[in-house]
Amino acid sequence: MLPAMRCVIHRDLLLALRRRADVMTMLLFFVIVASLFPLGVGPEPNLLRTIAPGVIWVAALLASMLSLTRMFSADYADGTLEQMLLSSAPLGAIVAAKVTAHWLISGLPLVLMAPVLALQYDLPRPLLEVLTLSLLLGTPVLSLIGAIGAALTLGVRGGGVLLALLVLPLYVPVLVIGAGTVDVAAAGLGAQPYFQLLGALLVVAAAFAPWAIAVALRISIE
Repeated sequence: MLPAMRCVIHRDLLLALRRRADVMTMLLFFVIVASLFPLGVGPEPNLLRTIAPGVIWVAALLASMLSLTRMFSADYADGTLEQMLLSSAPLGAIVAAKVTAHWLISGLPLVLMAPVLALQYDLPRPLLEVLTLSLLLGTPVLSLIGAIGAALTLGVRGGGVLLALLVLPLYVPVLVIGAGTVDVAAAGLGAQPYFQLLGALLVVAAAFAPWAIAVALRISIE
């Protein structure tokens, strides 16, 4: 099972390197959205520090959604997905590897870029660290939840709109907790409970999402 997962991750990373334009589009979208708000609301430092967590988190959430439709669509179009379903390796392990590759391609770059973009909002260094850690725990949950929606809408006409309608309500708790982590830390309170909530969401999603994705893929293929 582990060699199969490594093979899938390696394959998806190589394909992403060959389609760098898709990755750059997502990153450019994240940069533009996060950078437009300081220009729109003005240079007031207190206001910028107040809106920074929500803006960065919303921008990361929307940017990660841009790549969800491509998570399974290419494999579905060329028949690779059917071969994965017939593989001797458990389908849950395969989709877990694909979600991991998706996060490495789309989630991890957002986490690394967020502290740099947050400098525009005059966030102090301790809050930058809190923001980065909250994104590090929260973005894998976004990928896992989004993969369920991508599997359910696979091959459906207008699937992008339907995908957004399916996953956005499920993203709300992650968004609220993730942005609230920085707000609590800025107020001088301990952010540890919020990190624990994000960690719990990650554990639950990692435990149940691969099974749900595998079931959704079988339904979509049939």
